[in-house]
Amino acid sequence: MSKAGFAAIVGAPNAGKSTLTNALVGEKVSIVTHKVQTTRFQIRAIAMLETKSGQAAQVVLVDTPGIFSPNESDRLAKSMVHAAWTGASDSNLVVHVVDAPAWLRHAAGEGGAQDRLSVEDTKSVAKGLKKRQQKPFLVLNKVDEIPHDQVLPLIAEFNEMDVYSQIFMTSASNGEGIEALSHALAEAMPEGPFLYPIDQAADIPSRLMAAEITREKLFLRLHDELPYASMVETESWKELKNGDVRIEQVIYVRRSSQKPIVLGKSGQTIKNIGASARRDMQDWLGRKVHLFLFVKVREKWKDDQARYTGMGLEFDV
Repeated sequence: MSKAGFAAIVGAPNAGKSTLTNALVGEKVSIVTHKVQTTRFQIRAIAMLETKSGQAAQVVLVDTPGIFSPNESDRLAKSMVHAAWTGASDSNLVVHVVDAPAWLRHAAGEGGAQDRLSVEDTKSVAKGLKKRQQKPFLVLNKVDEIPHDQVLPLIAEFNEMDVYSQIFMTSASNGEGIEALSHALAEAMPEGPFLYPIDQAADIPSRLMAAEITREKLFLRLHDELPYASMVETESWKELKNGDVRIEQVIYVRRSSQKPIVLGKSGQTIKNIGASARRDMQDWLGRKVHLFLFVKVREKWKDDQARYTGMGLEFDV
């Protein structure tokens, strides 16, 4: 008998949830950037795992947006946090991912504002998870960045919270601790038939995945210059007779002053973003991609209900 179920990956922004999801699946299904709040909606990633005894398990990892305290006037932020908690409530198991170095830096009085926010958000998530009937897993991530003598005290500190059923130490970026976590996830799933084909890595519409790839390249290229208030939308997807695909996308920014930042001198920045995104799309699709990017100013796209529907987010929360 096989096993299959859902495991929600939750935590504060930039804890490494998407990197962990990719590591468990064994390929890239969630975008990863330096920016906090990169993930904006639930992504269902399909990991084919095994228990220690070799029993096959299909674990649908629900990669969720970071959970933080959004400004009441920020509709997008509120929708993202709502999506994260919805993912948790709809899953068989919750995995709480914590940025271990940020927690320790803050405890030592060495962290900055971002570490303080990370710790506050982590405590808020733990408080919310304590109300669940089933205890979640805890993943203390980025352990390759902390001294070995701080590991056991850190585990003891989180054990005292009495929130978690199991605690795992991982470095999602280099694979440390992933095998032990994958076995535990497989064991925790209920018995039953697989929910997806075994060769499917993610449950996300192609148009949305293509937009996510370009948004990742946009953030990576302009993470210092461009505010969070930008989005990418796939406007056209055309299958060509020779097997290639033609994709047209619009990058929306909220200010006229942001448009030249995205375009760059002589259009060089957007050309570089497009070239990088096209390579990833071709690897993902296994065929040639003709990608065309356009930049438009839409000041109030964050108040456009259609944009939320397209991302699977609720507009009024």
